[in-house]
Amino acid sequence: MPNLSSIRVPRSRMRLTGRATTTVPRAIPVPLSAYVVDCAVYVQGRRLPGRWSHERAVQEVRGRDDAFVWIGLHEPDDEQITGIAETFGLHELAVEDAVHAHNRPKLERYDDMLFAVLKTVCYVGHAEPTTAAELVETGEVMAFVGHDFVVTVRHGNHSGLHEVRRALEEDEEQLALGPASVLHAIADHVVDSYLEVTDAIERDIDLMEGEVFEPRSKVDSEQIYVMKREVLELRRAVMPLGPPLRRLAEGYSSLIPHDVRSYFRDVDDHLTSVAERVTGFDELLTTLVDAVLAKITLRQNDDMRKITSWAAIISVPTMIAGIYGMNFDNMPELHWHYGYYGVWLVVGTVCTFLYRTFRRNKWL
Repeated sequence: MPNLSSIRVPRSRMRLTGRATTTVPRAIPVPLSAYVVDCAVYVQGRRLPGRWSHERAVQEVRGRDDAFVWIGLHEPDDEQITGIAETFGLHELAVEDAVHAHNRPKLERYDDMLFAVLKTVCYVGHAEPTTAAELVETGEVMAFVGHDFVVTVRHGNHSGLHEVRRALEEDEEQLALGPASVLHAIADHVVDSYLEVTDAIERDIDLMEGEVFEPRSKVDSEQIYVMKREVLELRRAVMPLGPPLRRLAEGYSSLIPHDVRSYFRDVDDHLTSVAERVTGFDELLTTLVDAVLAKITLRQNDDMRKITSWAAIISVPTMIAGIYGMNFDNMPELHWHYGYYGVWLVVGTVCTFLYRTFRRNKWL
């Protein structure tokens, strides 16, 4: 018969049988909700083993100066985020923004907490930039930063922070700086994604520019407008983020230690480079639109000259046929035996003269 004392009963089963749960060791994994991506406790830059609920994680770090909680959420609704908001004391206005998303990049301060919103972007792969309907997909990352916690809320399937968390956990010295280091890592990750997207868009614009100035190309203004719309969407993600980053670098809150501010200045420098490139893209696309419209105008003028030339040539036999179709008896050469052939000779001579004249002037 097995030793019953050596059998570990799962936490969910202990609730069903009514047994006490206080004897469960802290390191036993606790099932996380579907919207909770990860919840971890960090002490002096090191992650404590096991999986944590947000209540137990807060109990672990409260009263300690070298520990904090980082909990990541993915598209929670009002009901799902309520318990976490109450546990960490999140402001209701910031919570509402985090749930419903569709915010501009911003930084807000609520008492002893910071709330940051960053737009994430992802380059959508396609076969040809001139036939794509969407090139840039956007999402959002919100971060609640307190003295001993970081709560991140993501919207969008491309805005994962797993690699950010893994890189930070490998750098214990950086992670020991506290929640501010997490906010910096997220901002740095987002701005790096901006750089990747701008590189991809620059390649697309180069291809489109070559298509525009290639003879008999099929690129029209509508395709450039699609590209311009995507660049404007990227611009709405990049431009508003500059002031929040500068405020973080200038000591906007005591939650950002002096050692971390210089890192935010570096992120701001990268963002400035991205903003300049995006502005250049916008101006270049405007130039391409003007070039395409000028190309269309020239093509229309060329078509009109061809139509006018052929209309002038066709008007010669039309005019002669109209004159001799008036049924008058006394008309020149009306009863001449070779009149029919003479009319064709006159028509052919005049039409050939007009055709050669138009060809010489490059109208045909």
